Amino acid sequence: MRDNFHSPDASPRPGFFFGARALPPGPGFVQRAAMRLRLCTWNVNSVRLRAEQAARFVAEQAPDILCMQEIKCREGEFPREAFVEMGLPHLKIAGQKGWHGVAIASRLPIEDAPPLEVCREGHARCVGGIIAGVEVHNFYIPAGGDTPDRTENPKFDHKLDFYEKLTAELARRDPKAPLAVVGDLNVAPGEFDVWNHKYMSKIVSHTPAEIEAFAALKASLGFIDLVRETRPEPEKLASWWSYRAQDFRVSNRGLRLDHILVTPGLKDAAFRLGAAASRIHDDVREWERPSDHAPVSADLVL
Repeated sequence: MRDNFHSPDASPRPGFFFGARALPPGPGFVQRAAMRLRLCTWNVNSVRLRAEQAARFVAEQAPDILCMQEIKCREGEFPREAFVEMGLPHLKIAGQKGWHGVAIASRLPIEDAPPLEVCREGHARCVGGIIAGVEVHNFYIPAGGDTPDRTENPKFDHKLDFYEKLTAELARRDPKAPLAVVGDLNVAPGEFDVWNHKYMSKIVSHTPAEIEAFAALKASLGFIDLVRETRPEPEKLASWWSYRAQDFRVSNRGLRLDHILVTPGLKDAAFRLGAAASRIHDDVREWERPSDHAPVSADLVL
């Protein structure tokens, strides 16, 4: 997965305008510059612990939008100044003491977006905003506990309820509108998104009920999975590896839990350079004191 990033040679620099699309000179001549918008998602597993890593990642990869999950702090405890120094001064934060929490840090201003409050427990698991005309919703969907049974395990029931409510809300939207759903969605949806499909089909994160819920979410607006568009099956991909393994590459028991899904309204933006450009930054998982998740990025050309 180290080089799972297909980026055309002509890819514009982060946040910079490039080229032009124009009609032939004469009446009706129109010139419109395009902008590359790099959208990233990362379960940081405590933003205060990972602030230095976030700064390094931002310096190396130049995201325009960084969506974070499990920030594990309240809004007033969020390290705002660190993100201002990174060049991501615009923030939307939904925090919670000690648990959960999501945030969006952006180079560009963030406008309010219609809320998608679908967590029945009232946890800080979703935050949204409109950036450069793109509606972005950042989610930390419940992991679901250990037992894949809705009756016996309230956490698993909560997870599926979250998916059901979110799917129902999104189904009311216009698929032609530019909307992205990103985050730690806590489902590895495909056979090649887990290290062992047969074994994992009985384990929470890859059970048939969860795969069905994820598929229903995708179908609600015809969402496009940009990572899989870039690296199609049967290549195995993962964005999470347990801390239990001393060397996650040797054990290689990863799951693809982190996703960037976009509506058909963003298809042209995602494929404007000829192919989708999305990447799992698995090298970040090798850094000192890492999160157990790796960042995921995708480029849109607007």
